[in-house]
Amino acid sequence: MTTNHGTAAKNTMPKAHAVYTIAIIGFIYTLHLVIPMYSNSSFLELFADERTVGFIYMAGAAVTIFGFLLAPPFIRRLGNYRTALWLIIIQAILFYGLITASSPEIIAACFILQTATIALIGLCLDIFLEVYTDGRSVGTVRGLYTATLNASWVVAPLIGTMLINGTNNYKNTYIAALAMLLPLLYLIYRNFPRFKDPNYTHLSPHQLVKHVSNNTNWIKLFSANTILQTFYAWMTVYTPIYLHQIIGFSWEEIGIILIVMLLPFPLIQYPLGKLADKKYGEKEIMSVGFALMGLSTVGLAFLTAHNVMIWALALALTRIGAAAAEIMMETYFFKTVSPRDSAALGVFRITRPVSYFTGPLVGIIGLLFLSSQWMFAVVGVISLFALIPSMTIRDTN
Repeated sequence: MTTNHGTAAKNTMPKAHAVYTIAIIGFIYTLHLVIPMYSNSSFLELFADERTVGFIYMAGAAVTIFGFLLAPPFIRRLGNYRTALWLIIIQAILFYGLITASSPEIIAACFILQTATIALIGLCLDIFLEVYTDGRSVGTVRGLYTATLNASWVVAPLIGTMLINGTNNYKNTYIAALAMLLPLLYLIYRNFPRFKDPNYTHLSPHQLVKHVSNNTNWIKLFSANTILQTFYAWMTVYTPIYLHQIIGFSWEEIGIILIVMLLPFPLIQYPLGKLADKKYGEKEIMSVGFALMGLSTVGLAFLTAHNVMIWALALALTRIGAAAAEIMMETYFFKTVSPRDSAALGVFRITRPVSYFTGPLVGIIGLLFLSSQWMFAVVGVISLFALIPSMTIRDTN
């Protein structure tokens, strides 16, 4: 059931120009997010042990979930444009705190709050894009946008590892991320001052739960997305630590591994989005993606070689599956939601912070019984459970 995206007619900027502008903004936004991401856990380990790092991530997830629930009233009152600008300013202040603070408590607080702020900026970008998206080209637009965002994931880890330069000076990555916020702020300020917000639906928490739960396909989609985001969360937090401390790769070698690993996202998501619009249903591609992601992640438990390209290709195989599943879920959801429905958008994005609660929790509990090596098998098996909702969801075509 494709929703009416006619709200875009109220906005004076041409749709194509708006989509490409938002894609550029999204690229810079993701660049600022990812540059410090793969060294975040190592940075926090300078001040806390591995389990405490997990609890910090979980606290960040809890605050993010709370932020998503509070966001719709603020967006209705301030408008999406002003909300986005204020969030970027707040994010800059929090990065400054991470750069200058020496107190573990202040560093932890800034890290937790910036986790939530990043997610809420992403929600604002979703609303911008949804308003300018034609209902007949959701897969193509989302494929372009997601592929552009994920191109940052290829470039940013290399920048991050170059900034660290084999040392423990992880704060350099936050300086670079702070610098990225300046063009981000300018581009939104320059391009969207006349942005016309849709007539956002006002729902109480009870009404929101009822609204979402009445759509069984959304429930299945949110379940599958929670599993995908848990996979991302666990791999992001623990894989760099495992590669550095257990396998023994340098940060420069890890940078190469991460670049190869992330190439599937910008390479396959745009064409898959177009296929979802024109030929195939989302559920088939989504299910194949989850199967490949789960099985290849289990295989990582049996990989112990100290070889950069073997690890890079093995991890890339997991991301081919993840990239396919991700773009199909993005396409499916945005084909079935209205830009007025910022609350439902927030619920869909809540699956990401929920995963930063469940991902470290899987790690904390699993590491009590298993070595880091065999946690890959656990995460792979958990990923395969996403096949249950993905294979039973109703196609939009």
